[in-house]
Amino acid sequence: MDVSRSVTGARAVHAEPRPCAALFPPGFLWGVATGSHQTEGGNVASDWWYRENQPGTTVAERCGDAVDGYHRWPEDLDLAAGAGFTDYRFGIEWSRVEPADGHLSRAAVAHYRRVAEGAVARGLRPLVTLHHFTLPLWFAAGGGWLRPDATERFLRYVDALAPVLDAVVEHVETINEPNIVAMFPKLTGSGGLARGMPVPDEATTEVMIAVHRAAVARLRANHPGLRVGWGVSVQDYQAEPGAEAALEAYAEPRDQVFLRASAGDDFVGVQTYTGGRLRVDGSVVKNPAAERTQTGWEFTPAALGGAVRRVARVVRDVPIIVTENGVATADDTRRIAYTTGALESLRAAMDDGADVRGYFHWSLLDNWEWGHWGPTFGLVAVDRTTFARTPKPSLEWLGSLAPPQNPNRRESA
Repeated sequence: MDVSRSVTGARAVHAEPRPCAALFPPGFLWGVATGSHQTEGGNVASDWWYRENQPGTTVAERCGDAVDGYHRWPEDLDLAAGAGFTDYRFGIEWSRVEPADGHLSRAAVAHYRRVAEGAVARGLRPLVTLHHFTLPLWFAAGGGWLRPDATERFLRYVDALAPVLDAVVEHVETINEPNIVAMFPKLTGSGGLARGMPVPDEATTEVMIAVHRAAVARLRANHPGLRVGWGVSVQDYQAEPGAEAALEAYAEPRDQVFLRASAGDDFVGVQTYTGGRLRVDGSVVKNPAAERTQTGWEFTPAALGGAVRRVARVVRDVPIIVTENGVATADDTRRIAYTTGALESLRAAMDDGADVRGYFHWSLLDNWEWGHWGPTFGLVAVDRTTFARTPKPSLEWLGSLAPPQNPNRRESA
């Protein structure tokens, strides 16, 4: 179960055996993830763009051109496929598809279809996310998710994506981290997970679940071949002795209610970065000796296995896909060390019965992290002036671990 091997440069790593081929079963999704607003740039019709560019904004650094992913997606797909990955998660930006209420952009839909087809042409199976935090400004200005017609409006957008979903897409994630969306009013700064997660807004929680269930029903009716789920942020908080009831009370509104709402779905996405310990009073223990990431989170690779174990207990027979896992660090050897520990803990959870079908690393690229450019999660560095992509050793290291199960995949050179 040793996935560490070498943490040296890409040439040395590429020459070594692929130990993960023996760890993960045939058909296991092995991918990298990106987010639309964080990479595309120029999403001028979104609520986040409006917020970032207001005088006196609380957003520390604006997204702007991001990393120009809207135009450079072929290069990004080449990097992922060339490293050996078999799967690619990307987002569709609702504000591009419907920049004004009821006015759909056929050009935007055609763009996202080209991305999906481009992925398949390179041997990458696309997993498409329909909502990743950003909303069209017109939708947000009318009340956002709490407007009375929220579900109807979202379904209209989902229907407009038929040319993309009917093309080559197999997996769809309706909403990225709905529990974090419901926490937005209470989340400030970049260290929220380090201090524990606030209780989500109850009304928004109810809407997120209702929208998801309606979207799953619509997608299955219109696209019977799709595998549909959503991705929930699940951090690995463990109970100190005697704090088991406190942990249950802490987890229930923050992620478990969202996990149970995935009942009957084709998969549930798990998005894990860190962990910690919880006291009897429900507060998070701060470990001053713990290594910290650029976001201030504890460096806890085994949190992935812990989170997956708890999710498996909650969702029972719903398959799990790790749709995000990674670490914000400027030291790529620490990224490899973190990912090594995370994958080993994931395999151990699977050995204990967790039905895990895939792993997506966050992120392919260093990108805009919701108000900040400082945290670097990427396997590929990006020059923000020229947009030049520079692969880090971790890209080929992680890609080379892919189980060789997809005959349509283009092998790395």
